[in-house]
Amino acid sequence: MSRVLIIESSARQQDSVSRQLTQTFISQWKAAHPADQITVRDLAANPVPHLDSTLLGGWMKPADQRNDSEQASLERSNQLTDELLAADVLVMAAPMYNFAIPSTLKAWLDHVLRAGMTFKYTETGPQGLLSGKRAYVLTARGGIYAGGPADHQEPYLRQVMGFIGINDVTFIHAEGMNLGGDFQEKGLNQAKAKLAQVA
Repeated sequence: MSRVLIIESSARQQDSVSRQLTQTFISQWKAAHPADQITVRDLAANPVPHLDSTLLGGWMKPADQRNDSEQASLERSNQLTDELLAADVLVMAAPMYNFAIPSTLKAWLDHVLRAGMTFKYTETGPQGLLSGKRAYVLTARGGIYAGGPADHQEPYLRQVMGFIGINDVTFIHAEGMNLGGDFQEKGLNQAKAKLAQVA
């Protein structure tokens, strides 16, 4: 049995293409792996606070020097990190907002990129500690960006995943969602065809 962690980050609950892709992924994965455990964390319904001095205090201060807010921030970060550590498969659903990922997803990443837990520093540089995991990134984009200079999603997320040791990363892009007509239909069909090969 594998554990699958799904991170939703679309600000929209209805009419969200990335959420549609996630539901397709879940249906196909359950059909192929009925015994697997799937956990969904919705960063729009339950936002994670952005990195601030309170979280930094929770990370860096000794336990007897933390105030209540710092302790609560640390416990939240620990919970999020533990979810990631327990997962065998990570799925991130990320619509493109202003050429990049939603700030809610960045906030989640800031909570789980933890020195000594998901990566460590060595004499030869940082080393990821999550090798052996797989990741899938499901994106929805208004225009056509894959492989171009305006795509700041895929290069960033590949670097972040590699930093923590996840090098088996598959991107599935639904592009042209705001271009209408044939572009939208073609982009969605291409994404779903790639999704069908995942499970």
